[in-house]
Order: sequence, then structure tokens, then C-alpha cells
Amino acid sequence: MMTRREAIKTVALAAGALALGPSLVRAENPDAIPGDLANPFKVPDLGYAYDALEPYIDAQTMQIHHDKHYGAYVENLNKAMVQAPERIQKMSVEELLVNLESIPEKIRPAVRNSAGGQYNHSLFWKLLKKNEGGKASGELAKAIDLTFGSYSNFQAKFTEVATKLFGSGWAWLVVDGNSLEITTTPNQDSTLSKSQRKQVPIVGIDLWEHAYYLKYQNRRPEYIKAFWNVINWDYASQRFVEATT
Repeated sequence: MMTRREAIKTVALAAGALALGPSLVRAENPDAIPGDLANPFKVPDLGYAYDALEPYIDAQTMQIHHDKHYGAYVENLNKAMVQAPERIQKMSVEELLVNLESIPEKIRPAVRNSAGGQYNHSLFWKLLKKNEGGKASGELAKAIDLTFGSYSNFQAKFTEVATKLFGSGWAWLVVDGNSLEITTTPNQDSTLSKSQRKQVPIVGIDLWEHAYYLKYQNRRPEYIKAFWNVINWDYASQRFVEATT
């Protein structure tokens, strides 16, 4: 009888264990400017209006979150890169995170926090789109059903994990090998930096208070409930297919 792991592999048409090839590694880094070592990364536009996710995420939160918090991660990453060897300066955000242990110790904490913050947020903006209760479809939906039993089971498990995360961090749906898993990272750590196995994020929710406090104050569960109405499932499905083929 086919195991759940094998079934997901078949559904995704995966050829083997997940590898972060160049196309996937660099796909989320359109803002890199090769050779501009003094300022290699820029803050790209959000891509939609600040109020596009109302009433679930308010415009003021989106503006402050994108322009101020995200902008600070990019600025601080640039400052760290000025102190880095040239070979490090030429890396994309993803390459920095995958090869974190190769970063000089004096700037590694800054790169870990700032590159992680830039990568997590760059992904987060693209994963947001008003769907009014929509859900995953296609190959991703099949894989969710195979892994969790149903979309509602997945939703409940993800909500539980996100709600229970202590302090600041992220909750993720990731591709790990050929499997879907729900995991968390503290602060701005990236799933790409996990030493045992690189986990490619498919869906993620920012659980730092700056992501929701203006609207929801200390009511994190309400924010998480609202999040299900603003997931860009088309983009998540695209990432799943890219990560498993």
C-alpha cells in the first residue's frame, strides 16, 4: 500500500529529494543589484494598495509593516554586506540564508536577522491576496488532503501551531523533502537555514506583533482567523509545484 509520503511524491511528480536549484534559490530576489556592493538590496514596491486586504489587514498596518519594518531589514542587511567579503556580497538573499554557516562570525547574526527578515517579508507580501474564504486547489490541495486528511484539518492544525507560538516568529507550511509539514521559526529565522534539511516555505504567517497589533491588539487568534481570507493560493500553489518538480 502506498504511504502518505509516497503519495505526495506521486501527486507532485517529484523526481527525488528536494534540491534548492538556482532557479528556486534566486526566484525571490528581484531586488538584488549585482556589483553595487555599497547598496546591494532595495525595498521593492508592495505590489498592491495598502488597503487591498481590508478589512482583514488594515492599510495603516500594511504601510508601516512594509515601509518601516521591512525597510529596516533591508537597510540593516546592506550595512552588514559592506563588511562582508566580496564573495558574500555577491550572494542573493536565499544564498545567504542557505549558506549561513559560511558567513563570517562578526556579521552572521546581522545577516541571519536581516536577510531572514527580508526573505520572510518578500515572500509574505506575495502570499497575501484577498480570497474571501478561498482555499488551496490543484496539486497543492491534493497534497494537503493526503498529508492532513482534509483542508479543514490542515487549517485547524496550522491555526493551533500559529496560536501557540511563544513570542515573535512565523508559522509555515513547508515542503520538506517530498512532504508537506507545518513548522515555526523564531524571530526572523528562515526555514532555508535549518541545518538538518532545507525546508521550502509555501505559506507563512508573520506572528510579530507589528503585523497585527494596530487592528487586533493582543488578540492574535483573531488575526490568524482573518489570515485565511488573504492567502494568495495561486502563488502558494505555484511555489509548491516549483519545489516538488
